[in-house]
Amino acid sequence: MRLAAAAFIGGAASRLLPASIPFRFFGTAVVYHLLAWIALCADPQSVPRFAGGLGWPLAALHLVTLGVLAMTAIGASLQLLPVATRQPVLSRRWPAAIWWLYTPGVAAVALGMGIPAPRLLAGGAVAVVAALAAYALLLARNLIGARGMPVVIAHGWAALASLIVVLASASSLAGAYVGFQGFARGMALAWHVTFAAYGFMGLLVLGLSYILVPMFALSGAPNERRARVSLSLAVAALLLSASAASGVAPEALRIAAIGTGAGAVALHWWLMSVALKTGMRRELGRSLALVRIAWFMLSASLVAALGIVLAAPFDGIGALFGLLLIGGWLLTFLLGILQRIVPFLASMHTAPGTRQPRTPSSLTAERPLAIHFSCHLTALAFLAVAILADSPWIAFAGAVLGTAGALAFGTFFAIVVRRMSIPGVNGKRREAPAS
Repeated sequence: MRLAAAAFIGGAASRLLPASIPFRFFGTAVVYHLLAWIALCADPQSVPRFAGGLGWPLAALHLVTLGVLAMTAIGASLQLLPVATRQPVLSRRWPAAIWWLYTPGVAAVALGMGIPAPRLLAGGAVAVVAALAAYALLLARNLIGARGMPVVIAHGWAALASLIVVLASASSLAGAYVGFQGFARGMALAWHVTFAAYGFMGLLVLGLSYILVPMFALSGAPNERRARVSLSLAVAALLLSASAASGVAPEALRIAAIGTGAGAVALHWWLMSVALKTGMRRELGRSLALVRIAWFMLSASLVAALGIVLAAPFDGIGALFGLLLIGGWLLTFLLGILQRIVPFLASMHTAPGTRQPRTPSSLTAERPLAIHFSCHLTALAFLAVAILADSPWIAFAGAVLGTAGALAFGTFFAIVVRRMSIPGVNGKRREAPAS
């Protein structure tokens, strides 16, 4: 586990996928990020008291979870895990095939939810499940041959197990719209939310954080034993929650799951804080600010979850929980990390005619990121106020601000890709030396 940032970077070049593979996942995530906010604009009336059911808020939610979070997780893990586990890339065709199946599947799911059209939703769900199942096989093959970084590998296995639960529960929920009888809806929904957000995505985020945060801060890797304890607590919380959803002492086990999960979060947060404090690079700018806010939102989501279990006298507690969990934690964390990952990976792919390596900062446009930072956080604040005040107009204003932020983030991504694809630093073509 004692892997320094320099060692990680030094072994990366020989295990890189073609830039077109991770960047197609990242680019699609950027597009779906914009579409998610637009979908939220389509029906602000339902946002403050959203509690499920077909419609544009549900479509927006899945454009974020499937189109942004899972899309980015696939692209990042397929590239970063071979580097971290010190083994060659196992396949270059499979990731591309997964993208071709997964991308239209997500679009069909979202459109089927928004219109709504149950058959379109079910067809899209089949494509999404098949693509994620193929990704699970690639992830398993990578983890089986992994060397080094045992804590990251353990998080990968736990995330993979959670993904299996997510696929089973998603198939049951989507199939119910076309008459397929699967798990009881309440149990399937509880499993789906818990194992998708806190399990698959959550554990991938925690595991990859042990690579990315020390790498960007230029610090040593976090303490392995404490990281294992954090993972054990997180897995125990998932199991307690699953048992509660199955009808076994539901209130007591849900409270126990929240307490155990809070312990896992607190320990992980402490490990990350140590890595940041001891790192050689202290100023990480807006990206670190988003990450810190996301950690706070993760803790706040557990408080909101406790409010749901204890039947807090507030009709919007479910919507507030979803906002804190998906928008506040996972989306904010991902956007903070993505603005670091994208220029970092771009700098490792040399454009034709470029003789000197480029730095991530030379590929990054700061102004769009500054606009996105303000718009994203203000949009989340507006949505929180809309839920508290039960105001569709404030929700609409938040969705408009989120759309503006997504456009700015898309501009940042487009500039990175443009600068990566032409010779020279900062997107300027070099003059040929005189002969």
